Amino acid sequence: MEARAIAKYVRLSPRKVRQVVDLIRGKNVDEALSVLRFTPKRAAGVVAKVVKSAAANAEHNDDADRDSLIVAKAYVDQGPVLKRWKARAYGRANQRKSRTSHITVVVSDGKEG
Repeated sequence: MEARAIAKYVRLSPRKVRQVVDLIRGKNVDEALSVLRFTPKRAAGVVAKVVKSAAANAEHNDDADRDSLIVAKAYVDQGPVLKRWKARAYGRANQRKSRTSHITVVVSDGKEG
């Protein structure tokens, strides 16, 4: 049994979110939330929200026991890039890229079926 949750168009760079996601992969859901609570990164709050959502999906849709859930898969894909212009000296302009992320978390109870 697997349940998943996806957060799309998160205004954080995928590279920065992957640092946080790598901390929780393979851990128990409660342990993962404890790790995220004390991780001093902006992405930790967003990832915690996705983990809670995936756990709630497993409990509601598949009648899973929350204590037996583990973070089976967690990955970050790049979303669309917002391109903005920043004024520079001598009338020039530099492009600024605001990257976005799609965060996916899959929780499982380790049983097939």
